Amino acid sequence: AVINRLGFNGAGLDAFRRNLEGIKGRRGPIGVNLGKNAASTDAAADYAAGAKTLAGHADYLVVNVSSPNTPGLRALQSRDQLSALLDAVRAALREAAPSDPPALLLKVAPDLTEDDKRDIAEVALEKNLDGLIATNTTIARPAESGLYAETGGLSGRPLARRSTEVIRHLYRQSGGRVPLIGVGGIFDAADAWEKITAGASLLQIYSGMGYEGPQI
Repeated sequence: AVINRLGFNGAGLDAFRRNLEGIKGRRGPIGVNLGKNAASTDAAADYAAGAKTLAGHADYLVVNVSSPNTPGLRALQSRDQLSALLDAVRAALREAAPSDPPALLLKVAPDLTEDDKRDIAEVALEKNLDGLIATNTTIARPAESGLYAETGGLSGRPLARRSTEVIRHLYRQSGGRVPLIGVGGIFDAADAWEKITAGASLLQIYSGMGYEGPQI
């Protein structure tokens, strides 16, 4: 498992754009993860600025409203805020890349209520999203002692079952009409197959890559 509390640290949007511009001869798709600044008072403006600036440099954009390390970010998963946020990003993409916009995905938390999951699936269908990423790290803990008592987002083995449950629920709620990227506690083929049978079309690995290396 891994506990991280990094947040969205970086050198800024322009530096990110320059880094993407410097990629030559890439093989495979590039995804860009969008989040708001920690001190922002207008989250939608932050996401829209990211989408507008980076639309031409990515195959898909991810609206991340699920990191536990940015204050207030997860509140954007509520139905009304999420709907308005996605509208702002769509408008930015129409301006920046009207003829060939990147795919638009939403990354959700594992710590959602049943109502939250239903609302997210419905919004994903209403806004014609190209996919959902399930899930980000969790603030839940399997134990409240030792290292588990540290703050931050927990990933790896303790996240596996929780993320799979969210995948299964979102697949049912959307009727399989929204592609799902499954992530959370994937260390071997059996873990991958569990995510796929729950409804995932694609997979991502994070902690597994850290522990096992590229040969995973």
